[in-house]
Amino acid sequence: MIVGIPKEIKNNENRVSLTPAGAHELVQRGHTVYIQHTAGINSGFSDEEYEKVGARILPTIKDVYAIAEMIIKVKEPIECEYNLVRKDQLVFTYFHFACDKELTEAMMRSGSVCLAYETVTDKQGGLPLLIPMSEVAGRMSTQEGARFLEKPQGGRGILLGGVPGAKPAKVLVLGGGIVGTNAALMAAGLGADVTICDISLPRLRQLSEFMPKNVKTLFSSSHNIEKELPTTDLIIGAVLIPGAKAPHLITRPMLKLMKKGTVLVDVAIDQGGCFETSHPTTHAEPIYEVDGIIHYCVANIPGAVPCTSTLALTNATLPYAIRLADLGWKKACENDPGLKNGLNIVNGKIVFPAVAEAFGWKI
Repeated sequence: MIVGIPKEIKNNENRVSLTPAGAHELVQRGHTVYIQHTAGINSGFSDEEYEKVGARILPTIKDVYAIAEMIIKVKEPIECEYNLVRKDQLVFTYFHFACDKELTEAMMRSGSVCLAYETVTDKQGGLPLLIPMSEVAGRMSTQEGARFLEKPQGGRGILLGGVPGAKPAKVLVLGGGIVGTNAALMAAGLGADVTICDISLPRLRQLSEFMPKNVKTLFSSSHNIEKELPTTDLIIGAVLIPGAKAPHLITRPMLKLMKKGTVLVDVAIDQGGCFETSHPTTHAEPIYEVDGIIHYCVANIPGAVPCTSTLALTNATLPYAIRLADLGWKKACENDPGLKNGLNIVNGKIVFPAVAEAFGWKI
């Protein structure tokens, strides 16, 4: 198969979808790998490193899309890439279609095959290609939240861990999955007073068994969340419904319950966000203010730490990429129902129910 690796061009997206080691694996199996010039440079990989393992360098993004049968990316194509995606071309990346109607319609028009990292499942029903970036995003959400709690950044001027004689910050984490767990562990490690919410009692029991003593669990309900807001300094939204839009757990009227300078970090922004007042931001301009509340809604949080994120992501995606290249997408999906769950759009038709439901369409 001819595999293409374009350079990521979303704002401050520094990851690359294939490492030289991954390119080596594909080349060794008889596949042809084309890398766009400098695609890996921001993750620490030079063109020469790719060439040494047998990959070929192409000068432009148009060249890569034009020649490849399978495009492997990190983030969804942006508007200037829409017309580069071809009929029957396999595009393997994060898409998050449910919160982006324009992207969805563009990929339907292209006639391509869109296989989304975020809906591929394993035998246990987990999301193996979402987990590594969820781990990074969860840990970074605490790190970024701590930064924007500082007064020069617009926050309340609270040190997350406090000091002897001054109480630590209170952190509320909404969602007890991979993102929420990593966010809570990071916040607890810094000494914060942490509360983590979820609607699953079995999950809350699990969390209570291994979380540090400064992490409390709370059943997630509107009433319980509202009671926490007046005394909370940092709120991390970490709710996920695979492939579907995230629910709004904090509405605009609820902002009035918070102290000025409270920070909201919406890690669910890729799926529409779990705060009503959220809209996507970038690493160039990561925050905005609504009613005195700081919102951090960067849609590609792990892109800020590409040397870590690229390795974590490609460790997970490479085995699937190899199968797709070896067998073709049809055979690979027939052999692996979990990989088949990654199919969102096939030749102009939506095949993933949650995406159709998000726009009120029928499959």
